[in-house]
Amino acid sequence: MKQHVPIASIMSKNVIKLNLSDDLTKAETLFKKHKIRHIPVVDGNVILGMLSYTDLLRISFVDAVDDDDEDVDTTVYNLFTVEQVMAKKLVTVSPETTIKETAQILSTREFHALPVCEGNLLVGIVTTTDLIKYLIDQY
Repeated sequence: MKQHVPIASIMSKNVIKLNLSDDLTKAETLFKKHKIRHIPVVDGNVILGMLSYTDLLRISFVDAVDDDDEDVDTTVYNLFTVEQVMAKKLVTVSPETTIKETAQILSTREFHALPVCEGNLLVGIVTTTDLIKYLIDQY
Protein backbone atom coordinates (compact mmCIF):
# COMPACT_ATOMS: atom_id res chain seq x y z
CA MET A 1 0.00 0.00 0.00
CA LYS A 2 1.25 3.46 -0.87
CA GLN A 3 2.51 5.65 1.96
CA HIS A 4 1.91 9.39 2.37
CA VAL A 5 -0.83 9.71 -0.26
CA PRO A 6 -2.64 13.04 0.23
CA ILE A 7 -6.38 13.04 0.83
CA ALA A 8 -6.74 15.40 -2.15
CA SER A 9 -6.20 12.38 -4.40
CA ILE A 10 -9.46 10.70 -3.26
CA MET A 11 -11.65 13.53 -1.94
CA SER A 12 -14.78 14.68 -3.73
CA LYS A 13 -14.11 18.08 -5.25
CA ASN A 14 -17.57 18.84 -6.65
CA VAL A 15 -19.25 19.22 -3.29
CA ILE A 16 -23.00 19.62 -2.82
CA LYS A 17 -23.33 22.53 -0.34
CA LEU A 18 -25.95 24.32 1.72
CA ASN A 19 -26.14 27.92 2.92
CA LEU A 20 -27.55 29.03 6.27
CA SER A 21 -30.49 30.55 4.41
CA ASP A 22 -31.44 27.17 2.90
CA ASP A 23 -34.15 25.17 4.62
CA LEU A 24 -34.16 21.57 5.77
CA THR A 25 -36.56 20.59 3.02
CA LYS A 26 -33.90 21.55 0.47
CA ALA A 27 -31.33 19.60 2.50
CA GLU A 28 -33.38 16.41 2.45
CA THR A 29 -34.09 16.83 -1.25
CA LEU A 30 -30.33 17.11 -1.91
CA PHE A 31 -29.55 14.09 0.28
CA LYS A 32 -32.03 11.94 -1.64
CA LYS A 33 -31.39 13.30 -5.13
CA HIS A 34 -27.60 12.87 -4.92
CA LYS A 35 -27.67 9.78 -2.64
CA ILE A 36 -25.30 11.39 -0.14
CA ARG A 37 -25.23 11.48 3.66
CA HIS A 38 -23.27 14.67 4.46
CA ILE A 39 -23.55 18.25 3.22
CA PRO A 40 -21.18 21.05 4.26
CA VAL A 41 -22.85 24.34 5.20
CA VAL A 42 -21.00 27.34 3.82
CA ASP A 43 -21.04 31.09 3.45
CA GLY A 44 -19.56 31.47 -0.03
CA ASN A 45 -16.84 28.84 0.28
CA VAL A 46 -16.17 29.44 4.00
CA ILE A 47 -17.10 26.36 6.01
CA LEU A 48 -19.62 26.98 8.81
CA GLY A 49 -20.88 23.51 9.65
CA MET A 50 -21.83 20.06 8.46
CA LEU A 51 -25.31 18.62 8.12
CA SER A 52 -25.77 14.87 7.98
CA TYR A 53 -28.80 12.86 6.98
CA THR A 54 -28.68 11.40 10.49
CA ASP A 55 -29.10 14.94 11.87
CA LEU A 56 -32.39 15.17 9.97
CA LEU A 57 -33.53 11.77 11.19
CA ARG A 58 -32.92 12.90 14.76
CA ILE A 59 -35.60 15.56 14.43
CA SER A 60 -38.06 13.57 12.33
CA PHE A 61 -39.05 10.03 11.56
CA VAL A 62 -41.05 11.24 8.58
CA ASP A 63 -38.80 9.78 5.89
CA ALA A 64 -37.01 7.07 7.85
CA VAL A 65 -38.89 4.32 6.01
CA ASP A 66 -38.32 5.26 2.37
CA ASP A 67 -34.94 6.74 1.48
CA ASP A 68 -35.69 6.44 -2.26
CA ASP A 69 -38.79 8.64 -2.18
CA GLU A 70 -37.77 12.10 -3.38
CA ASP A 71 -40.96 13.71 -2.05
CA VAL A 72 -40.40 15.47 1.26
CA ASP A 73 -42.92 16.08 4.04
CA THR A 74 -41.90 19.53 5.26
CA THR A 75 -44.00 19.81 8.42
CA VAL A 76 -41.27 19.09 10.98
CA TYR A 77 -38.56 20.79 8.93
CA ASN A 78 -40.35 24.12 9.16
CA LEU A 79 -39.71 24.13 12.92
CA PHE A 80 -35.90 24.15 12.61
CA THR A 81 -33.19 25.93 10.63
CA VAL A 82 -30.09 24.43 9.05
CA GLU A 83 -28.01 26.30 11.64
CA GLN A 84 -29.92 24.73 14.53
CA VAL A 85 -29.44 21.19 13.26
CA MET A 86 -25.94 21.23 11.72
CA ALA A 87 -22.75 20.28 13.55
CA LYS A 88 -20.77 23.43 14.28
CA LYS A 89 -17.62 22.15 16.00
CA LEU A 90 -15.91 20.68 12.99
CA VAL A 91 -12.75 18.73 12.53
CA THR A 92 -11.28 19.47 9.12
CA VAL A 93 -8.30 18.21 7.17
CA SER A 94 -6.18 19.94 4.56
CA PRO A 95 -5.68 18.57 1.05
CA GLU A 96 -2.15 17.56 2.07
CA THR A 97 -3.32 15.46 5.04
CA THR A 98 -2.48 11.84 4.29
CA ILE A 99 -5.11 9.20 3.70
CA LYS A 100 -3.75 7.34 6.74
CA GLU A 101 -4.09 10.38 9.01
CA THR A 102 -7.62 10.98 7.72
CA ALA A 103 -8.56 7.34 8.30
CA GLN A 104 -7.22 7.59 11.86
CA ILE A 105 -9.39 10.65 12.54
CA LEU A 106 -12.52 9.02 11.12
CA SER A 107 -11.91 5.76 12.96
CA THR A 108 -11.66 7.48 16.35
CA ARG A 109 -14.51 9.97 16.00
CA GLU A 110 -18.29 9.64 15.70
CA PHE A 111 -18.64 11.08 12.20
CA HIS A 112 -18.22 9.60 8.75
CA ALA A 113 -17.16 12.61 6.68
CA LEU A 114 -14.61 15.39 6.95
CA PRO A 115 -14.54 18.72 5.16
CA VAL A 116 -11.27 19.28 3.33
CA CYS A 117 -10.25 22.91 3.76
CA GLU A 118 -7.49 25.32 2.90
CA GLY A 119 -7.75 27.62 5.89
CA ASN A 120 -11.49 28.20 6.28
CA LEU A 121 -12.22 27.62 2.59
CA LEU A 122 -13.93 24.37 1.64
CA VAL A 123 -12.15 22.60 -1.21
CA GLY A 124 -13.60 19.11 -0.89
CA ILE A 125 -15.11 16.42 1.32
CA VAL A 126 -13.88 12.95 2.19
CA THR A 127 -16.10 10.18 3.51
CA THR A 128 -15.61 6.71 4.89
CA THR A 129 -16.93 5.44 1.55
CA ASP A 130 -14.08 7.26 -0.24
CA LEU A 131 -11.62 5.50 2.05
CA ILE A 132 -13.18 2.09 1.49
CA LYS A 133 -13.08 2.58 -2.30
CA TYR A 134 -9.40 3.57 -2.02
CA LEU A 135 -8.62 0.43 -0.02
CA ILE A 136 -10.47 -1.77 -2.53
CA ASP A 137 -8.42 -0.23 -5.36
CA GLN A 138 -5.23 -1.23 -3.52
CA TYR A 139 -6.05 -4.94 -3.88
